[in-house]
Amino acid sequence: MRVFSAANRFGALALSLALLAGCASNDTSEEEEDEFAGVQERELYELARTALDSNRYPIAIERLEALDTRYPFGAHAEQAQLELVYAYYENSNWEEARAAASRFIRLHPDHPQVDYAYYLRGLSAWQAGRFSLERLRLIDISKRDLGASRDAYNDFRELIQRYPQSEYAADAQQRIVYLRELMARHELHVADYYLRRGAYLAAVERGRWVIENYPESSATRDALATMVEGYQGLEMDDRAREVLAALRENAPNHEQLQGSRFIPKHLGRSD
Repeated sequence: MRVFSAANRFGALALSLALLAGCASNDTSEEEEDEFAGVQERELYELARTALDSNRYPIAIERLEALDTRYPFGAHAEQAQLELVYAYYENSNWEEARAAASRFIRLHPDHPQVDYAYYLRGLSAWQAGRFSLERLRLIDISKRDLGASRDAYNDFRELIQRYPQSEYAADAQQRIVYLRELMARHELHVADYYLRRGAYLAAVERGRWVIENYPESSATRDALATMVEGYQGLEMDDRAREVLAALRENAPNHEQLQGSRFIPKHLGRSD
């Protein structure tokens, strides 16, 4: 007969307790995961709508995500996916909103409200790019990294190009005007940095980029002035005169023009 020592008996008991604890933990997890077990699609959708209507967005998100997981091909699936984008947006989950909008666009390109998904995707990028900075008013947003703002600009442009008659097109166009100025000014901040560092060719290229890519922006006048100064720094006098003529024609009252003279901002300064 095999005899177990006291240590072995205690070890077996500890193992049994650990297994029981593990089972209890699994039961708890399964209970938590089964919060919506037995809830039919329509009821779950109505629960989500109730949360949305009362602005309880975290709860709405939880219910809409459950609906999307449990009934991906149900009668309310498409509407739930679209409302999930909205819930993410209202809950300030910008990245989740953009991802959900992109998914909706990919899965339902012919949906009658797909323009709304484009619009929400743009709004989410818009908020991600400007919300904290404009709210605090601490800095000029055009001097910061504009990755999210570029995404918003592209999203709104795509919305207008694809759905020019959309009810969201007018608002998207107004935001495009703002973003165009923002990004043009950002390029000029970079160009000004290059001028101060004596990187004249890089400054000229930035100025040209603004003129070619944001021709409707008011920043084009300053872009021309940047190019004039850059060409002067490169000692390309003929090109400088050509661009200066364009500046005089398009912005005769520009601050860097004094009569027939052009006043550089940085060229020739030792500071």
